[in-house]
Amino acid sequence: MIEMGRKARAAATVLRGASADDRSDAIRAIARQIRAKAGDILEANARDVAKATRLVDRLRLDQGRLESLACAVEQIADLPDPLGQEMARWSRPNGLDFARVRTPIGVIGMIFESRPNVAADAAAICLRSGNAVILRCGADALASCLAIGGAISAGLEQASLPPDCVQIVPTADRDAVGALLGGLGGAVDLIIPRGGKSLVKRVEEEARVPVLGHLEGICHTYVHASADTEMAADIVVNAKMRRVSVCGATETLLIDRAVAPRLLPEIAAALVASGCELRGDAESRALVPSIGIAEEADWTAEYLAPILAVRVMGDIDAAMDHIARYGSGHTDAIIARDQAAADRFLDEVDSAILLWNASTQFADGGEFGFGAEIGIATGRLHARGPVGPEQLTTFKYVVRGTGQVRP
Repeated sequence: MIEMGRKARAAATVLRGASADDRSDAIRAIARQIRAKAGDILEANARDVAKATRLVDRLRLDQGRLESLACAVEQIADLPDPLGQEMARWSRPNGLDFARVRTPIGVIGMIFESRPNVAADAAAICLRSGNAVILRCGADALASCLAIGGAISAGLEQASLPPDCVQIVPTADRDAVGALLGGLGGAVDLIIPRGGKSLVKRVEEEARVPVLGHLEGICHTYVHASADTEMAADIVVNAKMRRVSVCGATETLLIDRAVAPRLLPEIAAALVASGCELRGDAESRALVPSIGIAEEADWTAEYLAPILAVRVMGDIDAAMDHIARYGSGHTDAIIARDQAAADRFLDEVDSAILLWNASTQFADGGEFGFGAEIGIATGRLHARGPVGPEQLTTFKYVVRGTGQVRP
């Protein structure tokens, strides 16, 4: 692990001096190699899936998903290069010219679970932002990630960049996580965890370097009293059932008491027809007797399964209070025709992503135009929401003078 850190630091120095075109060429070469090595990747993934006992949908790759992954990588290659961008520029009365300029963070350590596509997404985003990265995947995805890592290394070599720009920890040993969290002798500048509550908790407790947090997605959709009936049903079903295992899936439906007698039976029927189990409070069960009983723990559950908690709210203030108490600050949505109500929700709910009349499943870097994302940051410092190339930069100040000395 220490040697991986040393190699990553050396590769980061090369990346810092590489041109935008060089890094774009490398990312495109990675996409080509993913396609060229599709057979090897799918074979490795089949071995992982055969051993999996949980979150199989997140783990599974097929030809279609692999092609989507290659396309996402290519989109990252086409994104504007963030490095060298002037964030601000000003001059002082003494004639000094100041600029704040984007620059790479350096070496990223990323720890993630289950999703092998994260390896390629993270590699491409880090290359676009000029960072070297060490990736440590979960044991259940190790064969898949190592196969994808082979494609990444081949692409980097084809583009004449060091393969050590992207390294995958080749063991499932948990001690490797501890070493990475320790910073590998000062080689790692930032840790990004992407996984369940236990992983994030360990990272926060043990990390000796800064952490860009990605907590669970306890996402809410609130159906306001002014919501359009058809729109509400369509959005709620999509927000929950399009893919139940993604962090942007709605886990709790909040519905205004003024429209619950009219809308909840229709929305519940559509959800049940899609295969969703409902668990609700007493008021929702009185309106739809087939809804199961929700316990207190259901309001803080990230099910990642076709299960939805349902609660009737007295008004928008009650809905926002519920989100503030039980939410994770990830993604929350309001369905409303009343713009004033929507504006209040968007202004006052303190989450990384807020939507009006749209599905929470749009909480995805690709949908934001980032090509992909390295995670959804739920903290309040450095970056928030989908983390793309721009969010993996820091900045430096460049001061230009004409011979000034300070009196």
